[in-house]
Amino acid sequence: MKDRYSSIILVREEDKVIHEDVEVDGSKAFWRDLVPRLKAERWLLGLTLLLAILATFAGIHFLIVLPFWIVLVAALLNRSAPASVILSPAKAVAVDGPTSDPLVPALNALDMPVLVVAADETVVFQNIAAEKAFGTIPPNTYLAARVRSPGVLDMIRETMATGKANQIEHTERLPSDAVYVVRVAPAEIGGEGRTPRIFLITFRDISQARRIDRMRSDFVANASHELRTPLASLRGFIETLQGPARNDLKAQEKFFGIMHEQVTRMSRLVDDLLSLSRLELRSHIAPDDPVDLAPLLGHVRDSLLPLAKDLNVTVSLVVPDKPVIVQGDRDELIEVFENLIENACKYGQEGKKVDITLRGGEEGTQAEVIVKDYGPGIPAEHVPRITERFYRVNVEASRSKKGTGLGLAIVKHILTRHRARLLIHSEIGKGTTFTVRF
Repeated sequence: MKDRYSSIILVREEDKVIHEDVEVDGSKAFWRDLVPRLKAERWLLGLTLLLAILATFAGIHFLIVLPFWIVLVAALLNRSAPASVILSPAKAVAVDGPTSDPLVPALNALDMPVLVVAADETVVFQNIAAEKAFGTIPPNTYLAARVRSPGVLDMIRETMATGKANQIEHTERLPSDAVYVVRVAPAEIGGEGRTPRIFLITFRDISQARRIDRMRSDFVANASHELRTPLASLRGFIETLQGPARNDLKAQEKFFGIMHEQVTRMSRLVDDLLSLSRLELRSHIAPDDPVDLAPLLGHVRDSLLPLAKDLNVTVSLVVPDKPVIVQGDRDELIEVFENLIENACKYGQEGKKVDITLRGGEEGTQAEVIVKDYGPGIPAEHVPRITERFYRVNVEASRSKKGTGLGLAIVKHILTRHRARLLIHSEIGKGTTFTVRF
């Protein structure tokens, strides 16, 4: 794929090589590219051969039919000639190795994904940023096989037909939501009429700008909804303390305690909202630091032992003897397992115990962390939605346990950034199991 692109920009208008590190014999390049050209035109070639045979049987001498058939075959093969071989009056020039082309390092230095596409909609070249964003695209791959958006493909085909640059906004859903401004423009390399036209497709990432806009609107909606109740309570208590309870010390002590709880709840809520917003801004950037899960889980369990003791819950931890290494951010993974284990202790308190199991991690197997409680369980209709923001199975129980309704949403966003999965299995009366699979 890169060889083809190198050949395009190594020819001057005067048909001279301006830079060539490796010389390739023109005849070898011809035979190397003959097979794909024959394959591309196999049906038309078969049809022309059939017509030539029928003409011979009809009485036309084969020495008359043969030259016309050869000219027709040559025209068909020339039509499907790949962009990697540029024929000049002197010879065909091809270059082995992308480093021979002075523009390849320049395109690879860009932080913006760039694809170079030939007029037959095959990908000629992709820079390093495009390879990281979309994976390696094999040589001669049709663009439609890797870009599945009808809008983007229609825009590219319109540019190929009209020769005018176009752009469109495109959203990728996997591995995480990403928004790009996709622009396509034609490029003539080597002068008008000397070389095949190519098309440069660039992808400008505007995901962060879109996330910031969405974060602002979501923050206003969620904060106003969740803060309305405690603010109304504080206002009522303040008015009462200023009026009827002005001299009632017993009522003041009670109200001050409730007001302190409401303020603390609002503080936790704001902290969780800010944490969630920071995670959303970085959700498309996967962390790559090695983290050993065994000591990390031990640290989380030890930090939550006082809470478990207050709730009369026993927390057990089972880890393998060998290290279990995953790619991730240590602080964010600690937050994930703190949320899961704390929820298991609070909402599975009736079961009196919580089991934490780490397994896998060997070559060819996925690492898994399983957090299981033996509490009342979660009804099946609520399981698909419990990772949504502010979704609560039992609102009163959640608020009584000082929950903000954002814990599992934070867990989901962190695991999405780590390219990990959260599996939830629950049975009424038997407890709930949360499995984090890396």
